[in-house]
Amino acid sequence: MTVLPLASIPVGVLAERKPAMNAWADPVWAITEILLDVPAVPDWTVLRQDGPRVVFFAGVAEIKLFRTETSNLKHNMDAAEPRLWAVLRPTEATPGMALQLVTADPGEAHLFADSGNCLVESLPMPAPVAEAIQAFIAAHHQDHQYYKRKRDRADPDALGRRSRVEMDDE
Repeated sequence: MTVLPLASIPVGVLAERKPAMNAWADPVWAITEILLDVPAVPDWTVLRQDGPRVVFFAGVAEIKLFRTETSNLKHNMDAAEPRLWAVLRPTEATPGMALQLVTADPGEAHLFADSGNCLVESLPMPAPVAEAIQAFIAAHHQDHQYYKRKRDRADPDALGRRSRVEMDDE
């Protein structure tokens, strides 16, 4: 069963590739900017080239907002500076990376960071995105009471007791 998001916010992503400091390492990638105004160009279009440094329009991603994840979103929005996380994954196709997603959920970003082979960058959240997420939280967030489960009391008479004879047979 696929769960569909209740809302989504389209954003563009800029990524930069530059050579590594030595000849044996792979190029260094960085996600440099989240764009609200998405340019009408294909994914991985070269926007600027300054010597060996290349800035690409990595593509369009949708920040998906789910009702069940409002606690994580609220936690992010309560921070001094709310963040967005963009994820690139290595690929064989040129230029060597693919845009995986952009998220405002720190838990989701953490899952991709733990995978080890994805590039996860944290960027400041633009004000219009923050306003849209705040409105989503206001409309859908419900605080849940934490209930600590109480264990059943052990019945000492129900515990198995071994007789002296059984212990001697071992």
